[in-house]
Amino acid sequence: MRRAARAAVIVIFVLVLAAAGTLAARRYMPTKEAADIEELFPAQGERVSIVWNSEVQEAEGLWEENQVYLPLNWVNESINERFYWDAGEELLVYALPDQVVYADPDTVGSGGHLLLVKEDGVYLSAGLVANYTDIRSVYFENSPVHGDEDGQMGPRRIFIDSTWGEEQRAETRFGGAVRRRGGVKSPVITEVSRGTGVTILNELDNWSYVRTDTGFMGYMHNWNLKGRETVIRESAFQAPVYESQSLGERVSLVWHQVTNQDGNARFDEMFEGVEGVNVVSPTWFALTDNEGNFRSLASGEYVEKAHVRGMEVWALLDNFSDDVQTEVLLSSTSTRRRLIDNLMDEVRKFGIDGLNLDFESLKPEAGKHYIQFIRELSIECRANGIILSVDNYVPSAYTEFYNRKEQGIVADYVIVMAYDEHYAGGEMGTVSSLSYVQDGLANTMELVPKEKVIGAVPFFTRIWTVRDGKTTSRAVGMTAASRWIEENQVELQWLDDVGQYYGELKGEDGSVEYIWMEDLRSLELKAEAVANSGAAGIACWKLGFEPDEVWDVINP
Repeated sequence: MRRAARAAVIVIFVLVLAAAGTLAARRYMPTKEAADIEELFPAQGERVSIVWNSEVQEAEGLWEENQVYLPLNWVNESINERFYWDAGEELLVYALPDQVVYADPDTVGSGGHLLLVKEDGVYLSAGLVANYTDIRSVYFENSPVHGDEDGQMGPRRIFIDSTWGEEQRAETRFGGAVRRRGGVKSPVITEVSRGTGVTILNELDNWSYVRTDTGFMGYMHNWNLKGRETVIRESAFQAPVYESQSLGERVSLVWHQVTNQDGNARFDEMFEGVEGVNVVSPTWFALTDNEGNFRSLASGEYVEKAHVRGMEVWALLDNFSDDVQTEVLLSSTSTRRRLIDNLMDEVRKFGIDGLNLDFESLKPEAGKHYIQFIRELSIECRANGIILSVDNYVPSAYTEFYNRKEQGIVADYVIVMAYDEHYAGGEMGTVSSLSYVQDGLANTMELVPKEKVIGAVPFFTRIWTVRDGKTTSRAVGMTAASRWIEENQVELQWLDDVGQYYGELKGEDGSVEYIWMEDLRSLELKAEAVANSGAAGIACWKLGFEPDEVWDVINP
């Protein structure tokens, strides 16, 4: 009995050890469970998963004509905004520094059609995109996976990279599994052979997140990676150079509001007492409809007089007419082309030196059409030695679509209209505080080279009236504002935080009028702010609102 009991104990002990070993093996033995590949690369059938800078995108491409096509919307948002699609004319437009390139659905390249128009949008061939974009790409497809018997190849995926410089490389020591997560119990994405090259995306204590040269991303144990080295990725892409023109000296610009030919005839009168100005921008061109037609008040005699005074003439084009919907007008490639051709005819006819675009109150949907217009217009200006300047509000979240960064690349000057901080119909306050000017310049220069930025200051202010709880205002020039102060004996106090004098006038009817004064002292501070910012110059709205003494402040 004792022997039997002892034998039973031994058997039980062996069984316990075996069970423990089995549990340990199950706990530490690597799993061979396959990861859901469709979760990693969701595109199915002829769709192509896009992996941009090692991140799988929601957007998907197409596999057609034995090449990859990328969705235009994704291309615009992620890697190249300059591919412009004219939906009305079904035309792809690309503006280079010296020419505009066009393609339509019938245009064929060496690998097939350059673009496809599908129900869900427009697709561009990956080769076309690569020709104009600083990227590198590689396409992968594999045999049917997970028992798929329909004969389709998958997963289709294209890796696109737009980053350059250092990257960490290695190769597999023994081959093995690439896993969904770090750890031997994580599902297997793929098996790679010994010596497979990998790019290390993120190195942890025991595991590294890698991208294999076979087209997968996942985790490998660090002991299985050898030959680590830093590799420098260098781009061979030749980016287009949008050469800029400049005045060659500090810009001192004044806008001259011309509403009829009589305004041109008053040139000598308007410029009497003006000193130091080297650019005048008369408001000669105004869009009149959605077909690209415009009113012209251009005058050769005016240009000649300006040149005699040593001033260039940068004629202004505006979109202020109620008959103009800018988002409609500029969305047509043929209309943009006609408008540009007609503008350049006027420029050549009258010897104009530059164009100044003053497009205001744009809707967000007009943004992409507006910047395309600027790109295309810049080509003709560049070819003809015409300076192109663009007026802008101070940067804000709701005006980002004006795309100041792209303006700063293709245009010669970007003008910051540092006024209308408070405007008619809005909350009462100063038209242009000192900080508004400073911040407007600084925020613009985050997007535009300072040597292209011009700071614009006002020669006007607003007199605000509060009557029976209702607020109204009227714009008045500096001279008229000073006269109002004197006639009404308004007491002024200096506001350091605003950089202006402030005054109030109480009426017998219970109304109160308020003014934040624009005078020599406030403008001197603004002019100093523009100079201290390193801007290319200063602009003033508008001629005729100012006392003669102001030019000693604007052009010290």
